[in-house]
Amino acid sequence: METTAYAGNGAVFSPLVPGDGRLADNIVFFARALRKAGLKIGPGAVADAIDAVALIGIGSRDEFHAALQSIFVKRHEDQAVFDEAFHLFWRSRDLIGKMIAMMSPVARSAQENERRKAGKARVDDAFFAGRDDQQPVREEPDIEIDARFTASGRELLRRTDFAQMSAAEISQAKKALSALVLPMDEVRTRRFRASHRPKRIDPRATMRDAMKTGGDLILPRFREPKTIHPPLVVLADISGSMSQYTRIFLHFLHVLTEKRRRVHTFLFGTRLSNVTRQMKNRDPDEAMDECIRAVSDWSGGTRIGETLHEFNRLWSRRVLGQGAIVLLITDGLERDDVSELETEIDRLHRSCRRLIWLNPLLRFDGFEARARGVRVMLPHVDEFRAVHNLEAVADLAEALSGKFSRDADPRRFRTRH
Repeated sequence: METTAYAGNGAVFSPLVPGDGRLADNIVFFARALRKAGLKIGPGAVADAIDAVALIGIGSRDEFHAALQSIFVKRHEDQAVFDEAFHLFWRSRDLIGKMIAMMSPVARSAQENERRKAGKARVDDAFFAGRDDQQPVREEPDIEIDARFTASGRELLRRTDFAQMSAAEISQAKKALSALVLPMDEVRTRRFRASHRPKRIDPRATMRDAMKTGGDLILPRFREPKTIHPPLVVLADISGSMSQYTRIFLHFLHVLTEKRRRVHTFLFGTRLSNVTRQMKNRDPDEAMDECIRAVSDWSGGTRIGETLHEFNRLWSRRVLGQGAIVLLITDGLERDDVSELETEIDRLHRSCRRLIWLNPLLRFDGFEARARGVRVMLPHVDEFRAVHNLEAVADLAEALSGKFSRDADPRRFRTRH
């Protein structure tokens, strides 16, 4: 059977005779690069991709992209990595020449200052990880550098955006999240527990002990108010613009779920999904996979007002008790009418002790509350924080312990529009 080979610039293809392995070799190399970038691709998937491309008789770039995507992309969060790798690998006829040109030293361009796309760092590592080893060793004079005022690798990792991290950096970030100092916030309840400090006499405990001796010896027993960790309720946006940040933040929540009794996690896009049970899995990677399988709208659209209405109606009275703290993770870009959003965010704010809004858009300097959803939500939150890197998550852990920062005051953003 005669097949076609992709040329890369649009819908240009050249016929291949039976037995020609150029197309198969390119697909195998492309699959290896995707596997190195973090996608879970086995030998069977590579064989299926070769058969699929040979059977459909592709004639355009979109059809070729759809065929490979249907085989290699098994998880929603892998879509950005696949798209970036496809654009880099299949973009030109002269692929080898392009790769050599990219490996050669060039002057800095204005494009380097542009914001990198999500998944680009992982794709670059997969394609060009060994290019530095192939460069000839050049003898350079020794230069002594005073490193007292330079940033260490750990500090740079703490400030790196989650969406721009490579696969190795994401692995390091997960370990760093597991080692964060967890919040030690506690609230006083109306219940009591036994105490050795003579603050308040416990009459029932005193009489129970006196009955053991027939009333001959009465020793006072004391009690004190019981303190517990307040419930922590997380409402995390899993739309296309938020999926990367939510997935990394879920690793921090997994650690909190292991250490605290009442941590309730909800994911929402176009509808609300309770993944509290999935987060209790001891293995963090398996917990993340179970959360992704439990929802059907990962990396889709978002309807914040409608999902908050569903939470307030079905779950508010169940989980928002004893001074609960709510973490709302979303960019606030509401696609529907904001009137429902304003009503539901106000109801949620009145039902909890603290409402903390975590927004990755705060990573941009000069952020202003111009979107309608952001302007509507700001008056009803207690704190407004970023959630785009390790440093922001560490600041959140300190805030949950009771430390308040003026940088998290939402009123400073309300006066800018």
